[in-house]
Amino acid sequence: MDSECARVDVLELFRSKKYLKISAPMVRYSKLPFRKLVRKYDCDLCFTPMIMADSFVASEVARWNEFVTDASDRPLIAQFAAKSVDDFVTAAELIYPFCDGIDLNCGCPQRWAMQDGYGAKMLRSPELICDLVKQVRGRLPTPFSVSVKIRLQSDRKLSVELARQLQHCGVTFLSVHGRTAAERKLPADHDSIGLIASSCSGLPVVANGDVNSLEIAEELHKNTKCAGMMSARGLLQNPALFAGFTETPVECLKDWFDFAVPTGLSYACMHRHLEMMLEEQLTSDDKRLLHCMNCLPSLLHFMQDRYPEQFIC
Repeated sequence: MDSECARVDVLELFRSKKYLKISAPMVRYSKLPFRKLVRKYDCDLCFTPMIMADSFVASEVARWNEFVTDASDRPLIAQFAAKSVDDFVTAAELIYPFCDGIDLNCGCPQRWAMQDGYGAKMLRSPELICDLVKQVRGRLPTPFSVSVKIRLQSDRKLSVELARQLQHCGVTFLSVHGRTAAERKLPADHDSIGLIASSCSGLPVVANGDVNSLEIAEELHKNTKCAGMMSARGLLQNPALFAGFTETPVECLKDWFDFAVPTGLSYACMHRHLEMMLEEQLTSDDKRLLHCMNCLPSLLHFMQDRYPEQFIC
């Protein structure tokens, strides 16, 4: 955790732009260096990876390991998985000085999360979700943002009803992933996200799912009137997506090293990000070679061989 920074009013941020360009919470991936990178390429708002609220509350070590930021990392939303009011409220109070809002994860479809009652499993307990939001909203002053990220439910009426309940509870904004927990490989249902947005007048709704280009983001905003466009996999493959690039530009690849190396990001994470950024640009042979790299010097030599003007020895 870092020193306290000036607060950004997230609701005012929504009001100031046609729509917000948002980097999604991604387990293992949306860490500080990646947030710095996407911010350079027109991302308006970033989320941390999902943090387990109970561990965050119980352990100072967990707090230092799970939440790293700095003065340039704003506006920032910290996302938590929680099923206990005490854990969620205490986590919010601990993190309050260091970010601009807290988000409750009610959409993670991973088996371990659902088995433990977190993520998308929370959708079966709308009263608990509302209680968590109300308790934090009543404990912390505005403009600190309190938001929720959900997935669609098979019965879309339940999704609309939950959104309306959360609006009544004082949620700042709502992010909606356009698939159910069982639809992980199907196309996102953008029409249902638009239905939720139109049913909650005055509540900023963020569309998530298959936002893989700026063109898609623009079209989705036009069709759904959602206040934000959130990208996950699209940004992993092209961190410059929101700046209008159709693939990761070479300058962005160089920026990745400039941001990742000084922060001490693990080599494994740095390497995996680079593989995803170059997935559509390398030959099969180069992909295999890149995958076998096991240290930073060899990775830099690989990049210098292919991009000698940007990666200077």
